[in-house]
Amino acid sequence: MRLFTIGDPHLSFGSSKPMDIFKGWQNHVTRLEQNWNKVVTAEDTTVICGDLSWGLDLEEAKPDFAFLDRLNGKKILLRGNHDYWFSTYTKTVAFFEENGFSSLSLLFNNAYRFGDIAICGTRGWVSEHGEQADKKVLNREAGRLRLSLDAAPKEVKERVVFLHYPPAYYIYECSEILNVLKEYGIKRCYYGHIHGAGHRYAIDGEYQGIDMQLVSCDYTDFTPVEILA
Repeated sequence: MRLFTIGDPHLSFGSSKPMDIFKGWQNHVTRLEQNWNKVVTAEDTTVICGDLSWGLDLEEAKPDFAFLDRLNGKKILLRGNHDYWFSTYTKTVAFFEENGFSSLSLLFNNAYRFGDIAICGTRGWVSEHGEQADKKVLNREAGRLRLSLDAAPKEVKERVVFLHYPPAYYIYECSEILNVLKEYGIKRCYYGHIHGAGHRYAIDGEYQGIDMQLVSCDYTDFTPVEILA
């Protein structure tokens, strides 16, 4: 039983948003499926760090969820900035149950135990230019991260955080999220969102005492990354 993570599959079985037009994304669905099932077994769990589907609502995203459900192991999903299908936790969980997507769970104001670690996280946000609207969303996301961290079982040895947006990137810092990570003594943080030429500016290593790893699909060669529990 092992733990993996990957981000940004950007599936579009129910919508017309093919990713193959972008460099490095050719045949990405087949590559993701083959690589996933090579390394992940039925007993494993994978956290997917957002941007799951281009579907505009749950029905449009349904074929994408069906694809994820067929992949090996359990999947814990969190939202990305392109996950327009999401409305509420309750509606999403009910939709999964109604459609028999038994391997899919949602990370939203909650936490999951995996051995001696707790899986925590939220979408996050960025505020590169300090707009007030962005700060409002950021404060809400920081609050959601706190809720997730507080939901972790007390007996675990470590809380590991998964985000969609990076808490720091290039010359930018998301202090609202970073401060929560440091307050709770987080040592490992995995995130997605960054693609293509942006990879060169991603923080992939220790930053302010936190080991940060970019796990976007096109950065990991469409292969889930194992997390040592």
